[in-house]
Amino acid sequence: MTDPHTEPNAVAQAWRDLVATARRSAAEGLVVGTSGNVSVRTGDLILVTPSGVPYDRLGPADTVAVDPAGRQVIGELKPTSELPLHLAVYRNTEASAVVHTHAVHATAVSTLVPELPVIHYMTAALGGPVRVAPYALYGTDELAEHMLRALENRTGCLLQNHGTVTHGSSLEQAYDRTAQLEWMCRLWLTASAVPGRTPSLLSPAELAEVGEKLRGYGQ
Repeated sequence: MTDPHTEPNAVAQAWRDLVATARRSAAEGLVVGTSGNVSVRTGDLILVTPSGVPYDRLGPADTVAVDPAGRQVIGELKPTSELPLHLAVYRNTEASAVVHTHAVHATAVSTLVPELPVIHYMTAALGGPVRVAPYALYGTDELAEHMLRALENRTGCLLQNHGTVTHGSSLEQAYDRTAQLEWMCRLWLTASAVPGRTPSLLSPAELAEVGEKLRGYGQ
């Protein structure tokens, strides 16, 4: 059934946007097959991608939604196995959308360092140096707890030997943060691979200066 506090038209539009974002993550190489997942909050509902269903097969009839407690209130398909991860973000932040991927470069970085080196000023757009959450089995409360610690005062983190998590005030913003994070990981790996050279990094003061400037960025 549909939550009485959420307009059906709003749910339908949110689902279309969610599916489009999930398909974009596959088209742009951030996920393979049915890996990764996307969610968006609308009213009192949290819409999530279903478990194990290719994104190109999803249509309006496949809408899946849960309440903040994780109880399924719309749909017959099972929600993503990473539902605890998504719920943890919504319960502890003001996020309206969450994107989780298995992006190659970001996942590679998660196996090498406890924190992504500050290779580019866009680190500031994620709240500061991006931390790596310790490994835990996917779909578990333990993984969600590790993620929350890594996300403290951040809008993105890496999951060790697993992938990325970003959140934002919209699906577009959450996805953009994922793409930026993957790009920065690729940049650091590329620079680090040059024999005999060590990449220059930004200082905390330089990063803080960027953070202040970004507050007025855009139209």
